[in-house]
Amino acid sequence: MKTLSNVLLVSLLFISSGETVFSQNFEFTFGHETRLTEVISETEEARPVKWININTKEDTWSIKDDILYCTGWPIGVMRSEKQYENFILHIEWKHMEQGGNSGVFIWSNATPPENKLLPDGVEVQMLEHDYFVVNPRPEISDTNQKAYVHGHLFGVGGVETLPDNRMGNSNRSNSLENRTYGRGHWNEYVVVAVDGVVKLSVNGKIVNGISQASQKKGYICLESEGGEIHFRNIRIIELPSGLASAEQTAPVLE
Repeated sequence: MKTLSNVLLVSLLFISSGETVFSQNFEFTFGHETRLTEVISETEEARPVKWININTKEDTWSIKDDILYCTGWPIGVMRSEKQYENFILHIEWKHMEQGGNSGVFIWSNATPPENKLLPDGVEVQMLEHDYFVVNPRPEISDTNQKAYVHGHLFGVGGVETLPDNRMGNSNRSNSLENRTYGRGHWNEYVVVAVDGVVKLSVNGKIVNGISQASQKKGYICLESEGGEIHFRNIRIIELPSGLASAEQTAPVLE
């Protein structure tokens, strides 16, 4: 029987060769999803994940050689076609610029408010090691700055969370161990999201988490935030649904 760890390491099966060019009102498929019951029964059917543009441009994203390229401009997001509640997300990423900023939003409404560029949700942050060199924040201690760039978790847009590893007096959660690699090197995140609880594995070890998320069902969003970043091997395993109420669920988008 295939183990869950083997499934998480399965390479991306979909993407045609060559570079993908998107239409004017663009959307694309990248990565795969399956259900836990299919993994256990060894009858899994890997279904392509469709991503829909929210507020980026056609040339922000491109696909070539099983890699999703993001220029970082304009700042904005793509969202998954469907909502997810309980799931495991496997994703690999690497920054290409000093101080690069990006991330994944989970349980998101995928709808940035007026005069804002990013939606609500729980952000799983992806930062290049020199983020604070490019963006000085002297009010954040050196220790917190180091932990901040190695897998930060926090609620945004009004979504509340309880941090496992609180950063100072904030509601943000720092990584307990510095495990990401700098620009030009691939990093692996495994995000386990169940009933308002998130655990984050960075390059093979669980080092951060949050709980009691006020929103625990919604869209997954990929973020473009000012610097070139690449993604690969996106895999979503849906777990059994929970008891997320209407108030804990993002509005469904058409």
